[in-house]
Amino acid sequence: MDTEAQHTERDPSSDTEEGSRSARVSDDSGRAPDDTGRESEDPARVPEESGRAPSWRRTALVGGVFVTFLLLLSHFVIQPFLIPSRSMEPTLQVGDRILVNKLAYRFGSEPARGDVVVFDGTGSFVREQPEGDPVTGLLHDGAAALGLAEPDETDFVKRVVGVGGDRVVCCDKDGRLTVNGVPVQERYVMLGDRPSSVPFDIVVPQDRLWVMGDHRSQSSDSRDHLGNPGGGMVPVDKVVGRADWIAWPFGRWSTVPGTDVFDAVPAAPAGGHGAGAHG
Repeated sequence: MDTEAQHTERDPSSDTEEGSRSARVSDDSGRAPDDTGRESEDPARVPEESGRAPSWRRTALVGGVFVTFLLLLSHFVIQPFLIPSRSMEPTLQVGDRILVNKLAYRFGSEPARGDVVVFDGTGSFVREQPEGDPVTGLLHDGAAALGLAEPDETDFVKRVVGVGGDRVVCCDKDGRLTVNGVPVQERYVMLGDRPSSVPFDIVVPQDRLWVMGDHRSQSSDSRDHLGNPGGGMVPVDKVVGRADWIAWPFGRWSTVPGTDVFDAVPAAPAGGHGAGAHG
């Protein structure tokens, strides 16, 4: 009887071994046996096993990539600009967000008469300014690049009226602006405005532009800088790009209207015109 009893009793050490095995299973796989002897998942370990980052990290990563893409796009291809003034009415209105094509003049093309362009007026429309706080400037540039802030005070949007070699005069006996002796019917000018209340007769130097706003009575443009260094002429290499689209508000979504009013204007003579008198 003692021998049979020894065979039917469990060795206490076996409980210890089974417990150790169960503990190892739980430690290694994240699963522990339940009351029925089956392994159950440890809910606390599921996120760790999945390898998924917290949702806010994914959101921040996607947002960062998106903003970086927009900044690169605006730096090299298309940049949004906010229109802050009435100087280009009726073509562009206050609050419009335009998309400027920065590739328009990158591959040998140059601004043409009638193009609406954005340019850096430093040295032509405004004097060189001392550098301010670089951090503030960087934040502003980023917001402006996304069209969320007004452009720098050195950035302007105007219409090209004369290119290198052109003689631009205002006004003839009928009150019209002429380019290379040909009268131009400027249909884009704000209704009720004269072509210019300031008389002028200028010859545009090579690699320069004569630019004017469509709302002539509300525009500070080349006419206002005739006596400044450069005579109000904008260097071609200061042009940021051509304004091709109105992106906002949605009700004004469209391309920036082109114009054919300069089609009859001949090219400037190869030798250039004689110097004109500044009015």
